[in-house]
Amino acid sequence: MRWVKFFSIAALVVLVAFAGGCSLTGSKDNSATPPVNPQPTKEEVQVTLYFGDDQAMYLKPEKRTVEKGGKPMAELLVQELIKGPQTKGLHKTVPEEAKLISLEVVDGVAFINFSREMQTKHWGGSAGETMTVQSIVHTLTQLPEIEKVQFLIEGKKEEAIWGHGDTSQPVSPVKDIIAK
Repeated sequence: MRWVKFFSIAALVVLVAFAGGCSLTGSKDNSATPPVNPQPTKEEVQVTLYFGDDQAMYLKPEKRTVEKGGKPMAELLVQELIKGPQTKGLHKTVPEEAKLISLEVVDGVAFINFSREMQTKHWGGSAGETMTVQSIVHTLTQLPEIEKVQFLIEGKKEEAIWGHGDTSQPVSPVKDIIAK
């Protein structure tokens, strides 16, 4: 008699557990869960990048449409700058060998961390340096969350990355460098 009672209780417990589990996971009603597309969407955005002119005196804007690919906008902009201009008469401002290691925005300052090639593969000169710095600064400060840019080489601030201007502090955009 004990065994019958024991098996009856055990069978009841298993039945209740099974029935409870089916109602949680075995439901055919998926109306509360929206379908998920296994293919990522191809979101395209229009961006404005700033590149140097023929004389390395002014920056000129270049608009292009790019695939966002789930990247943060600031990183996307820098990666497009590294690719260089698509418009005739505009010139590269960032060495193609430079790699973006990281980019983080804190209190309006974009901390942009490049590989050493940003420094060692740069063509040099004060005009080239100004074009590089202001190209990046103007491109990034279009974003509402960025007011200034702090340049880093492999995670470290350097007083003058390219030998001329001060890069130990965040850099603001210079307005009169944009061609009219």
